[in-house]
Amino acid sequence: MSMTDPVADLLTRIRNGNTIRMPHVDVPASNMKRGVVDCLKKNGYVRDYRVIEDGVQGSIRVYLKYGPDGEFVINRIQRVSKPGRRVYSGVDNIPSVLNGLGIAILSTSKGIMSDHEARSERLGGEVLAEVW
Repeated sequence: MSMTDPVADLLTRIRNGNTIRMPHVDVPASNMKRGVVDCLKKNGYVRDYRVIEDGVQGSIRVYLKYGPDGEFVINRIQRVSKPGRRVYSGVDNIPSVLNGLGIAILSTSKGIMSDHEARSERLGGEVLAEVW
């Protein structure tokens, strides 16, 4: 199976697991995916994640988070920049998701970070995804 967009695959697995209220989802590991999942954890959208080494590529187990009554923490997670159409944003044009209630995940020269972190670091970059 050829995978042209691994970040979209990660987001789709999280979205699908969240929809059926799975406790965790497993995705093939990569440094970019690890950065995206770490950003989701720092901003409170997933409980935790663990990198599982298997001697080949490894995988990332993402523990999904739900509210006390089972309500969704992630209401929507979508890819912004795609292989056919990359979306870049300068520091003055970083999108604000739901007026700051959600986050945009950016790939910057200093790594993958949320829109709040990118603004405070005065960095622009590729807008990978939006989460709310």
